[in-house]
Amino acid sequence: MVGQNKRQRILIVDDSSFNISILGEALSDEYDISVAKNGEEAIAIVGSDKRPDLILLDIVMPRMDGYETIHLLKSDDGTMDIPVIFITSMTEEEDETRGLAMGAVDYITKPFSTPIVKARVRTHLELKRKTDMLQNLSAMDGLTGIPNRRKFDETFEEEWRRSVREKGVISVIMMDIDYFKKYNDNYGHGEGDRCLRLVSSALDGTLNRASDMVARYGGEEFIAILPGTDGPTAVVMAETMRRNVEKQNIAHAHSECADHVTISVGVASTRPVMGMARSDLIKGADQMLYQAKQAGRNRVEKTELEND
Repeated sequence: MVGQNKRQRILIVDDSSFNISILGEALSDEYDISVAKNGEEAIAIVGSDKRPDLILLDIVMPRMDGYETIHLLKSDDGTMDIPVIFITSMTEEEDETRGLAMGAVDYITKPFSTPIVKARVRTHLELKRKTDMLQNLSAMDGLTGIPNRRKFDETFEEEWRRSVREKGVISVIMMDIDYFKKYNDNYGHGEGDRCLRLVSSALDGTLNRASDMVARYGGEEFIAILPGTDGPTAVVMAETMRRNVEKQNIAHAHSECADHVTISVGVASTRPVMGMARSDLIKGADQMLYQAKQAGRNRVEKTELEND
């Protein structure tokens, strides 16, 4: 979520150094600026760690024009929500209509009027900020403050596709609080909610990469996705999560495996290929979670899925 004090980033895409200079000078005091001279460069920047909050996109450019560029942006689930303002010398109504129909949010015409540029950019960035806030709120679990199942499903689909595309590995960890029903029955639902918050905090605090994510999957069950992580490394992470929950030392006198709250953990890893169902990875982790429970709970079990 974009914080109120974090500078937003604008990507200026124009083959004219003169236009880039004018726009950069007008906007750099308030925003971080990235620059691309053509559509190919713009697509590369959008996919990097300098992902913009708004794109100012010239229409007439060599090799890949603004229309083709916005088509690629709006066709990708990962970039379709970035607002695009066309910058153009075109004034014909059909040109403006075509751009808006393709997903542009506004037009700025050349020669530039600095006050108009600033006003329109500010308006659309504020809308983007509010939209991001709402999206982040809808993706969070209200009790624990970590991502919810819906957010996990969206992220897992994206990371699975990326792993297939890049021929990378991916791991999923499923976790369940041991004897949580007995905890709720004996300590009350208020303490049960507190337990869930403490456990989720321990799990989330274990992650050390921005690409990793842990979510509340439902009830007392949690799930983590570790893109680019092989089986042995995922097992180390799972074991660290298990230990970190134990370190919370949440008293559980009614557990049958310890005198404090513990978790059972299942790990599944694979190198996915086209045609392989991503649900198989979750099923694998779930089966390992069941196996961990059958083996006495408070333990980690693992599997690696074949991809041929």
